[in-house]
Amino acid sequence: MLLIAVLVAGGWYVADAMRSDGQRPGSGPGSAGASPTHSAQPSAPQPSATGKSEQEPAPSDEPDAMPGEGTPAPGDATVSLAFVGDILPAARVGELMEKKGVDYPFALAKDVLREADLVAGNLEAPITMRGTPAENKQFVFKGKPAYLKGVKNAGFHVLSLANNHTLDQGWEGLRDTMDALDDVGLQHMGSGADDTEAFTPAILEHGGFRVAYIGVSNVVPEVSWKADRNHPGVAETYDTTRTVAAIKAAKEVADLVVVMVHWGKEREDRPIAKQTSVGHTLIDAGADLVIGSHPHVLQGFEAYKGKWIAYSLGNFIFTTPVQPSKTQETGVLTAKCTAKGACALHFVPMYSTDSQPAPMEPVSAKLLLSRLSELSYGAKIDENGVISVAR
Repeated sequence: MLLIAVLVAGGWYVADAMRSDGQRPGSGPGSAGASPTHSAQPSAPQPSATGKSEQEPAPSDEPDAMPGEGTPAPGDATVSLAFVGDILPAARVGELMEKKGVDYPFALAKDVLREADLVAGNLEAPITMRGTPAENKQFVFKGKPAYLKGVKNAGFHVLSLANNHTLDQGWEGLRDTMDALDDVGLQHMGSGADDTEAFTPAILEHGGFRVAYIGVSNVVPEVSWKADRNHPGVAETYDTTRTVAAIKAAKEVADLVVVMVHWGKEREDRPIAKQTSVGHTLIDAGADLVIGSHPHVLQGFEAYKGKWIAYSLGNFIFTTPVQPSKTQETGVLTAKCTAKGACALHFVPMYSTDSQPAPMEPVSAKLLLSRLSELSYGAKIDENGVISVAR
């Protein structure tokens, strides 16, 4: 069933998803399995899908059932979630994909990713063949829609667009990105034609579990990038008010609420004070997991009020101008969660060579896990990557 969560009075409402050009995903010219569009189309750009499942929707304009009306997850059931850091299908990575195929960056990590029920990451580049490059930025990215096939093939289900590169090609590029993700069947959140869409979670279902993914950024290059009532952009959390509201609303309709947040200082091993304060605020609001990105290096974990914060998962698929570098240290974080929001965490250390992460050799893995344990707060990591509360 293809779903999109929409904020209405009283909570989230699940309805048919539509692309920002007014089409349902897969209904463009030449696409297979096209389904009919709504009979009346408003002139303003329409929100693209932010919460779909794998099945195609029935050809109907009627909304799906309200969240919570389906069969709830059994009390003893679990769902396995996997997370990675920044994914950059552009620049040098794009060149490698052109030469070696779109699956090349993920070839040595996909087996780990596919062990999870749902897989999420941060998409660090607009996916478009047009757009207006952002000015006064050191790095401006742009990737081809074809590259997303590699991301999909690797096992990903949902990507956050709330980061400091999403609008590198302006609103035109961001709109194309959302449409390209819809076309390949990847969910997304954290951006939109206005702030309502940007703060709307992607809601994914697996085995009776409904997981809400919210994407927000504490790194926004300029004010014009922030989504607002009548302005497209990214969901920002400099002021946590709207993020807190989004978490509370999602909590009403989902078994688990995950917040993926772009924050912190680049190449710093430890979180800055803003990361800690925002992270705690999000957990206090009801988030079950807070997953960070942006620093380009791995940071530690925190056990806070029975929940978990991963301050930075570093780069996953990225360029590395100077090698070796700590920015090549990466990995896959998995969380096995119950319907009550209790999650058991495990981290698989990886090292990226030529933008291709692979599981670390045992000795190197133990050293990295030991360092991450020292960088964690109220948490420890054993030599097998099991993350637990420090006693």
